[in-house]
Amino acid sequence: VGVGDRVVAWMPTIPETIIVMLAAASIGAVFSSTSPDFGVSGVIDRFGQIEPVVLVACDGYLYGGKRFEVIDRLSEIVRALPTVRRVVVFPHLGDVPLPADFVVFGNWIAPHQGATLETTPLPFDHPWYVLYSSGTTGKPKCIVHRSGGVLLKHVMEHQIQCDITPGDRVMYFTTAGWMMWNWLASVLASGATVLLFDGSPFHPNGNVLFDIAESERTTLLGVSAKFIDSCAKAALDPSADHPLEHLRTVCSTGSPLSPDGFRYVYDRVKADVHLASISGGTDLCGCFVGGDPTGPVWAGEIQRPVLGMAVDVWGPDGASLAPEGGAGELVCTRSFPSMPLGFWNDLDGSRYRAAYYERFADVWAQGDFASWTSHGGIVVHGRSDATLNPGGVRIGTAEIYRVVEQLPQIAEALVFAQEWDNDTRIVLLVRLIPDVTLAEDLRSEIRARIRSSATPRHVPAVIVAVDDLPRTRSNKLAELAVADVVHGRPVRNTEALANPETLDAIAALPELRRTAPSS
Repeated sequence: VGVGDRVVAWMPTIPETIIVMLAAASIGAVFSSTSPDFGVSGVIDRFGQIEPVVLVACDGYLYGGKRFEVIDRLSEIVRALPTVRRVVVFPHLGDVPLPADFVVFGNWIAPHQGATLETTPLPFDHPWYVLYSSGTTGKPKCIVHRSGGVLLKHVMEHQIQCDITPGDRVMYFTTAGWMMWNWLASVLASGATVLLFDGSPFHPNGNVLFDIAESERTTLLGVSAKFIDSCAKAALDPSADHPLEHLRTVCSTGSPLSPDGFRYVYDRVKADVHLASISGGTDLCGCFVGGDPTGPVWAGEIQRPVLGMAVDVWGPDGASLAPEGGAGELVCTRSFPSMPLGFWNDLDGSRYRAAYYERFADVWAQGDFASWTSHGGIVVHGRSDATLNPGGVRIGTAEIYRVVEQLPQIAEALVFAQEWDNDTRIVLLVRLIPDVTLAEDLRSEIRARIRSSATPRHVPAVIVAVDDLPRTRSNKLAELAVADVVHGRPVRNTEALANPETLDAIAALPELRRTAPSS
């Protein structure tokens, strides 16, 4: 393996995943990872584009007290990756038979135990990571990130925005398929210890993360807004038997943290922590806005833009909406250290420019609705594009469409995200072929196929049959128009719709009303 080769990991959040990343980076290989709950096609869509030479995987994983063996899926993935020269399996479960041509992790590294560590000096902009967009219009885009820029961004965010110091102990609930894993790995650069957790944060009960935080003297605990909201709904009171005397910072990301979520942390987790709501993305492998340990925390608000980020909120005309000018597009008006090098195989940069600079010329538009507050803080209201964000994990619609469109009973489908219960949920609208009804067995088949092909996070919370779906005059489905009408927002570009009357029918669906239960 040499400079520029790609090394990929289909691994849980365990030490060996970080070790493989560091080993690849030390010789200038480009690293990419995803979690073992991804289905075969989801892994191939990602790794297949970057042509890896080494694939490191696990034999299975544990979640919610259950075992999930993945060797059969791994064999299928390997057959679709012809550039892979070596498949290494870490025996996470330990008792799963392996094909003869797969190498066990321990045997792979055994000949090199005790070797002197050597690193390859490379330029500041040498590629370090490939991360993946959510894939709303096809296969996920492969975002190539530079070593120096990402590391500089992470160290700044850790040490200045999160007050991480040498000797601290940091745990962030994440998977190797989310950019927060990359963010967490960089904590080592500040002389702090990384604490890793893999599995369900509610097994055996909702206190498991707080149990670990207590026993391991955690100084920063990172979770999703959805986790905080779920703990509040379950009436968990960690403060009753978890002093958490070493805990100084709680970070929340993935989706907007509600004012009630802020109050829950201070009332039921710890009264004197710095609660840092942060928001950024895979696109920059870092944050646009985040915490400020020197300033006040206001319920429902992110404290301020992070250092080095010229963040603003713009209206449709490109005018700033500061201060308190209402919701608009979250933008960054100047370059920043962790801007991607580009997209993989996007030789002329056209896809990269279309992704971030199509909305406003020469200004990065992130695809988030946001607004300024009277305190100089930011409220992020949700996505302004077609990206789905359930439980704080951004995923795309293309992986859902690909599965649904293979079902003969479905003539057409549209997926969008609906704000629901301080989070978002995935809604799937289907137009069925004649004489087919949306019975429970069809709903179950749709969910099962999406779960096995993509991940459990891709499974819709609501599946509803409709007579017709809105489309543009060029026959493209209008996902954003549906999201707008369901949320009571003005519908963008109604003049481009060939059948705008369908929006009224969708808005009237009882399954999408706030008081309606999920179907």
